[in-house]
Amino acid sequence: MKEDTTTFTWYALYTKSRAEKKAAEGLNKLGITNYLPMKRELKQWSDRKKWVETPAISSYIFVKITPDQYRTVFEVNGIVAYVANKGNALAIPEHEMLAMQRTIDNKIEFNIEARNIKKGEQITVTSGPLKGIQGVVNSVQGTKKLYLNISNIGYTLVVDLNDATIEKT
Repeated sequence: MKEDTTTFTWYALYTKSRAEKKAAEGLNKLGITNYLPMKRELKQWSDRKKWVETPAISSYIFVKITPDQYRTVFEVNGIVAYVANKGNALAIPEHEMLAMQRTIDNKIEFNIEARNIKKGEQITVTSGPLKGIQGVVNSVQGTKKLYLNISNIGYTLVVDLNDATIEKT
């Protein structure tokens, strides 16, 4: 039976320290869809301050690949390994990647009312820039913060919810 190679799946890759941008360039040259979440930081030097773009998650880059491209990523200088468990690369669900991309790329802050939302509940954002994003509530802090787990890489998005409506799903 022939394997279906048209199915694209998101994976997280470890990179060498401070090699995330070069790895993204290399993946782009190979035509591999990738996502390097960036954040803007104010860096302090002895003589000046400057705003710089740095990776939001150090030593990680995300790729959306077919099974045929699985080994191709290692042609890129700076790629170390897949995030894996017992030797098997861990797929990241599409909805989690979409939530992370929208949150980071749009520098979103939103609002949540905690009285109806509890830890462990599945929610869907029904308005605002994250409309349609689903996630499991890992914890609710006060009435402002929602913690959404990005499975398989050990990171959690902490999102301030303003101007968004959510519902239990």
